[in-house]
Amino acid sequence: MLREGLEQGDLKRLVHTELHIDEFKSKLGRDEDICVVSFKVRGKEPATDLVNFIEKGYEWVVDADVSSGEMDDGDYIVFVECERTRDIPENIVVMMEDLMNVTGQKLKQWRVRYYKDQKDHALDVASLKELIPQTPEEYAQRYGTKEIDKLKTAAGVKVTTRAPKNDQTESLRIAAGIL
Repeated sequence: MLREGLEQGDLKRLVHTELHIDEFKSKLGRDEDICVVSFKVRGKEPATDLVNFIEKGYEWVVDADVSSGEMDDGDYIVFVECERTRDIPENIVVMMEDLMNVTGQKLKQWRVRYYKDQKDHALDVASLKELIPQTPEEYAQRYGTKEIDKLKTAAGVKVTTRAPKNDQTESLRIAAGIL
């Protein structure tokens, strides 16, 4: 157990070299507003140390947490939640560069997977700018609410999404007697 704080090389061979972005839902806000970054760590104590390192080291991190239980392979997932802003790509790269100091890894060894994409991407600012919707508006434009509504319907949760107000939807509301 690491009690004195993380030092260079403390997490060598304990952190998997695959970063996932927006694969998990935020526990603190809407997906349009919060970006969730995650990766796997071998062992609960190293994962907890890493969460403490991240939470204390970056003011742009809204929350960091460790999965409540271990995965089938004994690993734990570290979740990092941050506001969806134009600075996300740079912030993630800075955090990961700092992480390289405690893991002994190199950024070029890492690969990134965004959301449901099965393709691996490089961990660099240019790739992250292409992959990550950087504002709530970009996220809504790319993913809309259709997918969320499908999930709610499948889970038996009331769907509260409303159609946007425009001439077409207003004429449909009038024709349906809603207005």
